[in-house]
Amino acid sequence: MASAAEQLAANLNFGAFAKAEELKKRIWFTLAALVVYRLGTFIPIPGVDPQAFAQAFQSSQSGILGMFNMFAGGAVERMAIFALNIMPYISASIIMQLMSSINPTLEQLKKEGEQGRKQINQYTRYLTVLLAAFQAYGIAIGLEGTRAASGPVVIDPGWFFRLTTVVTLVGGTMFLMWLGEQITARGVGNGISLIIFAGIVAGLPSALAALFELARTGSLSTIMLLLLLALMLAVVAVIVFMERAQRRIPIQYPKRQVGNRIFQGDSSHLPLKLNSAGVIPPIFASSLLLLPITAAQFMSGSGPEWLNTIVAALGRGQPLHLAIYVALIVFFTFFYTAVVFNPQETAENLRKYGGFILGYRPGQKTAEYIDYVLTRITVVGAIYLAAVCVLPEFLISYAAVPFYFGGTSLLIVVSVTMDTVAQVQSHLLAHQYEGLIKKAKLRGATTTRGRR
Repeated sequence: MASAAEQLAANLNFGAFAKAEELKKRIWFTLAALVVYRLGTFIPIPGVDPQAFAQAFQSSQSGILGMFNMFAGGAVERMAIFALNIMPYISASIIMQLMSSINPTLEQLKKEGEQGRKQINQYTRYLTVLLAAFQAYGIAIGLEGTRAASGPVVIDPGWFFRLTTVVTLVGGTMFLMWLGEQITARGVGNGISLIIFAGIVAGLPSALAALFELARTGSLSTIMLLLLLALMLAVVAVIVFMERAQRRIPIQYPKRQVGNRIFQGDSSHLPLKLNSAGVIPPIFASSLLLLPITAAQFMSGSGPEWLNTIVAALGRGQPLHLAIYVALIVFFTFFYTAVVFNPQETAENLRKYGGFILGYRPGQKTAEYIDYVLTRITVVGAIYLAAVCVLPEFLISYAAVPFYFGGTSLLIVVSVTMDTVAQVQSHLLAHQYEGLIKKAKLRGATTTRGRR
């Protein structure tokens, strides 16, 4: 079976793709949805002077708003209807997952299967509306208090502007949430991750142009430019290696007797990914860091003194910002790994099918050993994620490199690309298996008719 699967995987070529009609429909749907998302990042919210806001944004784009703007695909610097992007939904998902671990009612819903999951998703949507409305109102207040050299940013401030801004930004976030769910169900890949991926990739050409412009004007030496490009390739190689790294626990199955025949025991392995949480921890950490200061950044200099102090302390490259960012990444790496992988359930499944780990009793002892191994490799995965994501802070602080070349953006781009390609390959593999089954049935029917 393994050799047949390898042979099928080796034959996944353009010809196989051309015959996979279902896969082509999924890819076209995904591309169309991402085009719609990109168009929305260019539609400004009503009541804002684009030129005045562009001038005001220039003074703060090097801060945390620049990071927010990267995730939003440039929608923040244009103050578009998708300026909040999908971040409120991610924040709501974090809160609901945390609550599911400590609230007995939500924990019971998680155990009810598909119906319970749908109910929790509905609660997540309600919470998304509340968080998006809170952030949108803060942005509206911040915009009203922002002035540029050419004049105020808001043309006609007041409650009508605040109401339209809240409705527009909340509607944009809910539309993106729906669009991401549609991509996941009818397209290829995870819709939420692909939306963030599209936002980052859309800014890569301008970031490359800015990098080469720095080299052309002499602000960045040629040697430094080559070193940065080599560093980017090295970071990509490290990400690919670490995302594919596994710790394989040997699993042994006992001998079994069927009738008068005794079959030799089989051996297999339990693969534990070094980074089981994937790209979720940095996205969650970034979302929580952005949540409290999204609106506060607009009020910097005109708000209360304590608010300005917090904004300054959480600025790009500041020790407090780095410490909180690393702590959140480490926390969410362990938290999300615990959500997606349950050692107790895995040990129970092994016991049910007769599998065991040499030297450990089936059941509780096996679960404890799996948890021990998982904890140790998750420590390595958390350190790897934190190191890759903190890298951009040093590049920005000491080399004036555009944020797009940082570890967080590369991690998201590479990880989402690998996941999407894996899904495409699985669709192609399934299509080829279906073709082989149809051919086998057709040959069987032909042979039966020939014998008759």
